[in-house]
Amino acid sequence: MTDVPKSGFAKRLPLIAILAVAVIGAFTLRDYLTFETLRDNRESLLAFRDANYAATVGIFILAYVVIVAFSLPGATIATLTGGFLFATFPGALFNVTAATIGAILIFMAARWGLGEKLAAKMEGSEGAVKKIKDGIDENQWSMLFLIRLVPAVPFFVANLVPALVGVPLRRFAISTFIGIIPGGVVYTSVGAGLGEVFERGETPNLGIIFEPQILFPILGLCLLAALPIAIKAIRGK
Repeated sequence: MTDVPKSGFAKRLPLIAILAVAVIGAFTLRDYLTFETLRDNRESLLAFRDANYAATVGIFILAYVVIVAFSLPGATIATLTGGFLFATFPGALFNVTAATIGAILIFMAARWGLGEKLAAKMEGSEGAVKKIKDGIDENQWSMLFLIRLVPAVPFFVANLVPALVGVPLRRFAISTFIGIIPGGVVYTSVGAGLGEVFERGETPNLGIIFEPQILFPILGLCLLAALPIAIKAIRGK
């Protein structure tokens, strides 16, 4: 009995589902995944954590994976919640792990739905498109770390673009996990102090990542990631 090849629509179905849920979630969840919701339910959350630590970790990671995989609003709140519930460590580990798993899922959906077709077209292309493809292939590690470290690059963009240009899954997973550690630790540490912030009736300062003592080291990592690309450009490649 021969296998029936899957249609183009069937291949794109996971990506279509993700995009549909993302659009619906953007309108239905934005009023719930907020600082106010976290503040109003903090006592219940902390009580549940104290009584069911392992279950809290599992539920939190699963919820974070869903938020990232479906590009739902609230990834920042989720990261802060990880710090609020579990402190900077192991909260940062839970955050980075969950974000990486979610990123891999959307990467695979995009690769399955569109990536192979686009990669084939790029392989057979000429001129400027071929130069771009060759440049990406030669500098994959640097470019992957760069888009993860630059705060201005949206997380979903950093998940989709590598899938569409033929980056190997293993390379994507490793670079994602390592690349989001700096920002993840910063936001988790902010979340770890949410209890005191809520007690004072204040709002967390999410602009902390743009303060010099935080931003400059991250920019330094960005420059380090871009160094191999710059060297090749200077050498005429």
